[in-house]
Amino acid sequence: MTHPRRTVLAAALGAAAAAATASAAQADGAQDDSAQADNGRGEKRFVKRRLKAMSLEEKVGQLFTVYAYGRTVDTTDAADVAKNQETHGVNNAAELIAAYKVGGIIYFTWSNNVANPAQITGLSNGLQAASTADGGEPLLIATDQEHGLVVRITAPATQLPGAMALGATHDTGAAYDAAVISGAELRAMGLNTNFAPDADVNVNPANPVIGVRSFGSDAAHVAAFAAAQVEGYQARGDLAATVKHFPGHGDTEDDSHTDLPQIDHTYEEWQEVDAPPFRAAIDAGVGAIMSAHIQFPALDPTLTPATLSKPILTGLLREELGYEGVIVTDSLAMEGVREGYGDDRIPVLALLAGIDMLLMPVDLDLAYNAVLAAVANGELTEARIDESVTRILGLKYRLGLYDDPYADPDEVANVVGIAPHLEAAQALSDRTTTLVTNDGTLPIPVDGGSVLVTGWGETTTNLLTAEFTKRGFAPTRVVTGIAPTRAQIDAAVAAAAGKGFIVVSTNGVADNPTQADLVKALAATGVPVVALGVKNPYDIAHLGDDVNAYLATYSYAADGLESAVAVVLGHLAPQGRLPVDIPSAEDPESVLFAFGHGLSYE
Repeated sequence: MTHPRRTVLAAALGAAAAAATASAAQADGAQDDSAQADNGRGEKRFVKRRLKAMSLEEKVGQLFTVYAYGRTVDTTDAADVAKNQETHGVNNAAELIAAYKVGGIIYFTWSNNVANPAQITGLSNGLQAASTADGGEPLLIATDQEHGLVVRITAPATQLPGAMALGATHDTGAAYDAAVISGAELRAMGLNTNFAPDADVNVNPANPVIGVRSFGSDAAHVAAFAAAQVEGYQARGDLAATVKHFPGHGDTEDDSHTDLPQIDHTYEEWQEVDAPPFRAAIDAGVGAIMSAHIQFPALDPTLTPATLSKPILTGLLREELGYEGVIVTDSLAMEGVREGYGDDRIPVLALLAGIDMLLMPVDLDLAYNAVLAAVANGELTEARIDESVTRILGLKYRLGLYDDPYADPDEVANVVGIAPHLEAAQALSDRTTTLVTNDGTLPIPVDGGSVLVTGWGETTTNLLTAEFTKRGFAPTRVVTGIAPTRAQIDAAVAAAAGKGFIVVSTNGVADNPTQADLVKALAATGVPVVALGVKNPYDIAHLGDDVNAYLATYSYAADGLESAVAVVLGHLAPQGRLPVDIPSAEDPESVLFAFGHGLSYE
């Protein structure tokens, strides 16, 4: 039996709190209480001593967070060794740390770092042991665990609703609860930095890189949710949240991974639309802020990318917003920052602009030596390097990494993917599904029967088919993909014959209009059509009256699809409300469905 939400979340948060207590008990000794209560004087004295003992080369190493291939710190796997040699000129992460004394390591699936919780924990501990050997600094160990569409550590770690799905609850407590659970699991596996949440305000439905990674299109809404997640992730004091992407990446039609986007907001619009979530995150004590590889002419008329812009990073973030913490770049391998700049110049220009931590340069050796050369020739001063290293070491101090940087391998199974967390995740997901349109077709007034599941996504349609089967239906599945051909549309129409209803998943109809052709052809069969927008919620603007009902799930993750099927069948009442405006396809200045809209069955 599913627990009521309050019971589930209480159990989950209780488990997280127990994990925090257990983790604290592992430390050889807690930081001196007086040092924590003396307005940071203990931290300043500690960091000053560490900094004084470091060489310039060690300081410069602390500025970099990079990746290394391998499931262990000293991997001998031939493929990993070859990739590490090609990328960094070393065999494994242990050699990378010894060579450059880097300040952080970031995990990815593609770098073979995240096979399972036990492996991740062992890798984290191995990295920390390598870094702290001979009195070295502990590492910031990071990943991008936003949840929803951006997830690096998958099941059995708990998979939670992403930002826009949480925004659809219109309850910041849901965002806080999700972050507490995720933060406890990350720390149990030895990670201490999460590059989340996304603080961008998604005011452009055509945004190709943010979309459902944002909490919504209303600045105050996004600000409240971003702050709640910062507080949730950092509730235990041993994990740093990172809001992104400053000064705001929400109104662009270009992807900074492949292009250099430009934001055309005025300064006043930036103040009203883009800045509030970052202000709220700063007020919540966020551990780090990530820069955006975007041009923002109103903030820097030279069109310098924000990551390299002193007016934006120092003038706005440091001086106007008063942020004193760590500023980290987005990946320096992205084209948005490399366009027009050499890989040897990017790290130097970023530091001159106000960046503290340099994430994933294309060539670490080149970037590292470029910074050293800039100090040698006077372009950068060692005092400027000291400023950033002081912030980085201060963050490590506040996270307790100088006391105990390790995770307890005996505790990971008691924290990661435990039943209370999984139940809490489903309970949260059940609150997100948004019924946008309904002509009375929903809920489906039958228990069992035939249904056609079609539309976008091999995995998505498989999951939907499994959910209907579990509930006594006999589904037929026809996958038509992102851009259905006439033959695929005809196959789906043929399969609709004799069915009780049709469920069609859509994803990006504006950019793939033959999905709308599919829906129109299915509607012509006379069989009721229920559409699920399984990514951005804007698809309904391009479907019109061709659907009997439309639901926004904000994600094609399993929990979200389970909730959507339950809503379709009336086993669950729709509770979500739009966290964005959905504009008309014919007149983008006209709002078709407004922020806060959501139908119910009552």
